[in-house]
Parts: sequence; C-alpha cells; structure tokens
Amino acid sequence: MNANQRVRNAVGVVGAAGVAVFALSLTVSAQVKTAETVTDGQATQQVTVERGEVAWVSGSNLMVKADNGELKYFPDIPAAARVSVGGKQLGVADLKPGMKLERTTITTTTPKTIRTVRTVTGTVWQVTPPKSVILTLDNRTNQRFTIPKDQKFIVEGKETDAFGLRPGMRVSASAVSDRVDTIVTTAKTTTGTAAPAPPPAPVQAPPPQVTVLFIEAAPVPVATTGALPQELPKTASVAPLLGLLGLLSCGAAGAVRMLRRSA
Repeated sequence: MNANQRVRNAVGVVGAAGVAVFALSLTVSAQVKTAETVTDGQATQQVTVERGEVAWVSGSNLMVKADNGELKYFPDIPAAARVSVGGKQLGVADLKPGMKLERTTITTTTPKTIRTVRTVTGTVWQVTPPKSVILTLDNRTNQRFTIPKDQKFIVEGKETDAFGLRPGMRVSASAVSDRVDTIVTTAKTTTGTAAPAPPPAPVQAPPPQVTVLFIEAAPVPVATTGALPQELPKTASVAPLLGLLGLLSCGAAGAVRMLRRSA
C-alpha cells in the first residue's frame, strides 16, 4: 500500500468518526446556558358589582333575583364561602329570603414579559453559512445549531456573522427571545343586608259601644178573683181602681134589673 493510499484511508476513518460523533450529539443535550428574566407590565383592573335579593335557599344551593328581575341559580356553593351581613360572616345556610346581596368582583390583568437568553460556547467544527454551524462543546460532543437571521458571533472579543466563521475558531453566541404572558387574578367579596322586618300587625280598634234600649211595656190589667190588697203600691195610681169599681157597679145594677123583669 503506497503513501497516498494510506492517507486516503486515514481521511476516511476520520470522516466516519466525525459522522459518528455528529450522530451521537443528536442524543446528547447541548451545553447551552439558559437565563430568564421576568418583567411585569402595567396592571389593569376591572370592577364589576352585581346586586340581587335572596329568593330561595336550600342546603348549599342558592337562587338570587337580580335587579333586572332575572333569577340566577348558584348550585353547590362551597361551605367556606362567606357573606358579610351586619358585621357577621354568614354561610349560605344562614341566608334568608329577602336578604339583599351585593357581590364585587375585581379582575386584575398583569402582562409579564419573559426574556430568555440562551448562550452557547464551543469550537467551530463545520459551518454552512448562513444556515447552520456545528460546534464542538466542552463535553467533547458535537451539536448542530440553526443560525437565526442576523445572528452575531463573538470571536476573540470581536463580533462577526456566519460568513466570518472558520473551523477551529472558539466562538460564543447568544440567542434572545421574548414571550409575553398574561396573568389574570380575580377577587370576589359579597356583602348583604338582612331582610326588612315584617310590618307590625295593625292594632284593632275596640268595637263601637252600642247602646241597647230596653222598651218596657205598660202593665196589662188582669182580673183576679181573690181579695184585693188593702194597700196599693206607693208608686201605683188610684185612678184605675176607681174605674174598675165603677165598672163593677154598673154590672151589678144591670143584673138586678134583669132579675126584676123576670119576676
């Protein structure tokens, strides 16, 4: 085997080893340092107030009549839920029909900007500008990276692009990406007022005083066969008695006259 043949074989072995290392690098995590920073944006709040009246309560179920007359059903209210009524914390079982409820909901929306900086340092093994570069990392593995548009590399303290890279160069590159998330929090508070007391029962006026007149009939004279009382009541008049004696006298005279005629 001549010298040229031995060189070609050596190059072939090195090429095969490079392919093997590259294939291995696909299963090895890249030695990339990642740092994240979070920046809060301006928070906004939305306040919603709902008012209604307790229409029906059964166990943990509640029905409320809204101001517009709509009935809203709230099933399976947690036992920990509380309503502030007159300074007391009441559960759903303590509510009574007729109570006025007011629920205030404060929704806070906060945007968060999450900036991720990925930094990689390695030795250029192969470069295909401007699309990709293969770096040999500190753990002696090769990793292929896609080069983003306008990506810059730092080589010996100087900045260059993908076209300035050469195999064997020690390079460092950073990729910055921003992501905006929105955090929404909701706080609800419910207050209420007790149902109005029923109006007092009307006081019934005493029945009107009705004057009852008793009409006393005049005494009716009754004929008696017994002896008359020797004295009349002091309150009686003698006039009726005189009339009665006259009547008896006239009757006796008529009877005597009839007896004489018949004789």
